[in-house]
Amino acid sequence: MAKRISQNPTGIANSLPNGTTVADFTNYAAAVAYVEQILRGDFPATAIAIVGSNLSTVERIKAKINYGRVALNGAMTGSWLGLLFYLLFGTAGTDQATQQFSLVSSLLIGAGIGMLAQVVRFSLAKNKRNFSSGSLVVAQKYEVIVPSELTGDAAQAYAKGAEA
Repeated sequence: MAKRISQNPTGIANSLPNGTTVADFTNYAAAVAYVEQILRGDFPATAIAIVGSNLSTVERIKAKINYGRVALNGAMTGSWLGLLFYLLFGTAGTDQATQQFSLVSSLLIGAGIGMLAQVVRFSLAKNKRNFSSGSLVVAQKYEVIVPSELTGDAAQAYAKGAEA
């Protein structure tokens, strides 16, 4: 049975935790699965930390960017803004033909303004790159750490969590 611990137990703070490594993994998903299993075994959640080490930044290229793509994205965003503007201010007219014309006009004007704004922004960018990307930090090793006084309880909770 797990011991009752405070909300911020010894060794678990806003810095690197002190404690004992009860398991280590090469991928984050396996570390999360281990933590979920010991939580099913009634281990206190606030006593667990997953620590990644040997960090690397990985930048994945998502798409090539050119003026055509920038203009298309600007037109789509502008169309949404034109639709929002129409919904807020353009539904006052009672004539249906006027409302339809007003809707189409709002969409087209919004698309034009959005396209122009994005093309100008892209052409004035100082660090212009020809691609868009997303970055993430990955670790080579993930350790599950608990306070040293709860190491035995973690092993018991792991076994109990496997039965649940």
